[in-house]
Amino acid sequence: MASHIPALPQSFTPGTDSVFSDQSGFYSLDSNVPGLSKVILDKLNMKDYGEYRAAVGGKLQGISFRNYKEMFQKMEETFKFCASCNKLPEHLAEGQALKRCVKMLFGHFLPSAVMCEALPATAAVSAAAEGEVIRLWTALQRCLNVYYCTKECQRVDWPQHKRACKTLRLVAVDRLVEWLIFTGDLPFPTGTWSKTATEVRNWEDWFAMQGDLTPRLDAILSSPNMAAIWKNASRSKPDDSELRQSVWRIQSEFLSRVLSVGVAVKHFGLDPYVKPLTIHLVGASYNETMGARLTDCDELTHMFPEHQGMEVVMVGPEVVDGPILRPPLRAFGPRKQVYISAHKGLYHQFWEDVVEEEEAAKPDLVVGFHPGFHANRGLLEGWLPTLLLLRDYNIPSFFTMYSEMELQSSLHILTELEMHIRDSGQNPFTSQKPEQVQSCPNKPPVYCNSHYISFQGLLPQKELEEPRPEN
Repeated sequence: MASHIPALPQSFTPGTDSVFSDQSGFYSLDSNVPGLSKVILDKLNMKDYGEYRAAVGGKLQGISFRNYKEMFQKMEETFKFCASCNKLPEHLAEGQALKRCVKMLFGHFLPSAVMCEALPATAAVSAAAEGEVIRLWTALQRCLNVYYCTKECQRVDWPQHKRACKTLRLVAVDRLVEWLIFTGDLPFPTGTWSKTATEVRNWEDWFAMQGDLTPRLDAILSSPNMAAIWKNASRSKPDDSELRQSVWRIQSEFLSRVLSVGVAVKHFGLDPYVKPLTIHLVGASYNETMGARLTDCDELTHMFPEHQGMEVVMVGPEVVDGPILRPPLRAFGPRKQVYISAHKGLYHQFWEDVVEEEEAAKPDLVVGFHPGFHANRGLLEGWLPTLLLLRDYNIPSFFTMYSEMELQSSLHILTELEMHIRDSGQNPFTSQKPEQVQSCPNKPPVYCNSHYISFQGLLPQKELEEPRPEN
């Protein structure tokens, strides 16, 4: 059976006609910082986007590093460009170098920082001004995340950057600690729910059931892999309280996907205690499938204990090879277990080749994480047959978005397709991990699964008004 995966482009050159969301990301990078996608490919020892896709799909061992230090250094270098003028390292004059904001502000260019904060620009600073400098130093050491090529670029960018600086420090720490997902240290195991799914409405309710998480967090903080990060990363190790917060933020992103599925089950009134449920995760990508394990959805069993069985089928052209890449079930699996499978290809073709051939069960629910069909023409065209299929087969559907902007753009598209929008708004189980817009670091960060849209079937047509009786 053909997998119906679109052909890869011959060059890394980004375009707007691809159904691959990561190529859309490459296009976005180069729209803001020309050449940034090429920098990333170079740091990964790859010549073009095709090699990148092959490596992500597990067909090419293109990502190779001699040691952890080189790995973290290459990772950091993909963020090296001037946040003000967008210059890349190769565009700098001889003797110039990009410097992190703190080094620039409080190393070579301290007077600029003083002037930026409207402090006296004199050699002898008052005690009050000195205290203000210390306050500023304390605030700005929470970044070390953006770079500048000159003090003038720093001065121009500071009014925008100071609003994002503290959050960007969290982003920089998280992208290092996130490596523990691939080592197996994260996610840490969670406990059995002591309340019903109806009673657990948000993170606060979830926390109340988990008890003291400190022992589980501290076990990760003291792990050899955590030590390896800070031995090899090009930044100082945060204190334990910051690291605990970082570990939790990454755990929350992992759990946010599973809990969002549970929210969708409740939202549509599906009862997993009455019958088994089949859930299709449409548009699945490397975010959900790279390093995925057969136990990744076990939180659903905590959420719905004694359920009749659940199957989660991840479908998308960006699905990564691994243990979950196995055929979906034809018959229902065992009770009180969640069975995960995956299919590499476009969803509407999966439906035609697998579901309609009765090689997989029809879904009770379809969930999509950050479909991104608003981003460019290619993604929308790739999604259009799937969206029409969901509408015409009247399938309960629940999609999440990164931001209010993505929510409104997606609502507009779905409304034009005459979808029956059931509800939309903020997700009570949004990820707590801020995501930097890499090419525009001073933009407000976004959060995985922060918003949602639920829709089902065709928009009901208004009944024709009955003719008024003649007098």
